Amino acid sequence: MPFSDPRILFGKRVRAIRLQLGISQEKLAELADLHRNYVGGVERGERNIALLNIVALARALKIKPSTLLDSIH
Repeated sequence: MPFSDPRILFGKRVRAIRLQLGISQEKLAELADLHRNYVGGVERGERNIALLNIVALARALKIKPSTLLDSIH
């Protein structure tokens, strides 16, 4: 399996869970106390996200932070 950028895999995971919950990027950003543009950048794999922001997103999505990292090998 070829190497995939972990930022892209992480972003796809955030987006998939967000869509499952039926919430917008704007709402997720509000719940996580992050800027909407930042959340969009995370979902597109443009951001090298910090641990504190991973935890903030996980709390906003009501999941464990490790769930967001499941797709990264």
